[in-house]
Amino acid sequence: MEKKKSFITAGYGLTFIMVTALFFLWALPNTMNDILIPHFMKSLELSRFKAGLIQSAFKLGYFVFALPAGLLMQRFGYKYGLVIGLILFALGCFLFWPAAIAGKYVFFLGALFVIASGLAFLELGANSLVVSMGDPTTSERRLNFAQAFNPIGAMSGVAIGTIFIFSDTDLTPTEMESMKAAGTLKAYLAEETMRVGPPYITLGIVVLIFAFFLSRAKFPEQETKEITQAKGSFKELRKYPHWYKGIMAQFFYLGAQLGTWSYFIQYVKENGDLSSKLAGAFLVGKLAAFMLGRFSSTLFMKYIKPGKLMGIYACINIVLVSIAILFPGWIGIWAIFSTSFFMSVMYPTIFASGVKGLGPNAKLGASFLVMSLIGGAVLTPFMGLIADHWNAIAPAMIIPLFSYIVILYYGFIGSKPSGPLYGENDIQAAIKK
Repeated sequence: MEKKKSFITAGYGLTFIMVTALFFLWALPNTMNDILIPHFMKSLELSRFKAGLIQSAFKLGYFVFALPAGLLMQRFGYKYGLVIGLILFALGCFLFWPAAIAGKYVFFLGALFVIASGLAFLELGANSLVVSMGDPTTSERRLNFAQAFNPIGAMSGVAIGTIFIFSDTDLTPTEMESMKAAGTLKAYLAEETMRVGPPYITLGIVVLIFAFFLSRAKFPEQETKEITQAKGSFKELRKYPHWYKGIMAQFFYLGAQLGTWSYFIQYVKENGDLSSKLAGAFLVGKLAAFMLGRFSSTLFMKYIKPGKLMGIYACINIVLVSIAILFPGWIGIWAIFSTSFFMSVMYPTIFASGVKGLGPNAKLGASFLVMSLIGGAVLTPFMGLIADHWNAIAPAMIIPLFSYIVILYYGFIGSKPSGPLYGENDIQAAIKK
């Protein structure tokens, strides 16, 4: 009689819970960026394009450190990499205080780069570990479940930013000119900039405490054994079309996600005539829809193949983004709002599909998938350029629209496992062809 396979590796439930908590933690600074963009546009008087460089600096940290993180974890294991990631995460948060005192945008970009360098370790390690902690045929479901706690952190990040970073004062251009004439504008803007310090310092302290407890956790023995076994190689990885197509899909997905979220507050303010705080509340609701999508997709994947479900959701988002471009206003706002539910399945499904069957090449392959998050750095400021040219956010949504077309292809065609697969009867004969 065949032994029943568990959803999570037996004996490591507590470790799974702690690793899942990382998904919550790294979501906080990711979505606080969506607060920083409109906040710095005001306090540091930035254009949309310059404010979009927040995402560029952030995702550049992922791009630069993803491969070193993968090589380090290949040598020393997941625990070592995760703890280093948490320490870098905390250090970047602490750098926000001197950056706020200096009031220099470039210092904030540097702090965000350091935070993101730590998150590269966390995302690579946590995603890869969750994928490996159970039956490989349910890896997409397991990762979707763990990733479902990411939007809870995302909502918390937006709520923290909305409450503690946004002030109750949204000055009109006329009021700002009056303050400038009176010589009080500079002091007001400096005070607004300083509001970012306390939330980030607090977050840094929490992260360091969590790093201590994680360092004491028990990690799977199979992961320790892998360290001394065969290492992956880029030459081998090129034999897996579903992997390198996954890199392409992940690049465009992050461009769609970050671009939509980064400019959502601006879209709502332009087309709904709301204050920053009310627009921030809308973003919290958008992230709640994202969370609902993650939990529900974990259930749906019991009945619908992950790639097919992702392809269907991509089709729906193509329609919704088209509505947001053609009908800016409250119809467009609700259309963009709804995209979060359907994009929720994409990141974990692309990641799990991309590393499926890679065997000893998995850590290195996962590194490149994390590097592909640079899509957010490239496409978000490009959306800012389009918005600055048209003096409106709606036309810039053409970037997410094209991105969902790419994901549509990957979901229905490109995600099918291929190449010299490892394990689970060659991943159930390449998912029954």
